[in-house]
Amino acid sequence: MLRHAPFAELSGHEVYSICKLRVDVFVVEQNCPYPELDGADEHASTIHFWHTIDGRVVSTLRLLRTGAETRIGRVCTAVDARGRGLSAQLMRAALEQAAGEPVVIGAQVQLEKWYGGFGFVRSGPDYDEDGIAHLPMTRAA
Repeated sequence: MLRHAPFAELSGHEVYSICKLRVDVFVVEQNCPYPELDGADEHASTIHFWHTIDGRVVSTLRLLRTGAETRIGRVCTAVDARGRGLSAQLMRAALEQAAGEPVVIGAQVQLEKWYGGFGFVRSGPDYDEDGIAHLPMTRAA
């Protein structure tokens, strides 16, 4: 089931489950220690999107609006739920929510073509983020 809500409407269990999935994917699986709790989740303008299967969060992303920028980040899916198109469904839902706004993303380099399928184009050179090659991408309004 696909759901979305601002942080203030998330239950404690939902917050825990979303953060646990992000840590499982980014910190444990990708061996990338980074500050997961960065304060952006709680912004009033941040909308969280997630899928649950049997009550477990298996895919998530967040849509952040800060000043003049709208950004999608923390896109991830549990290992055992990959290949089902869950992240693609979340991307479409987030982009629908951001309709009429340009959107930016910091993509892992190997996902450039995947994000390109949603209308994102490279907007700068590759960069290193916590030991993983990334590139900036933008999607026009």
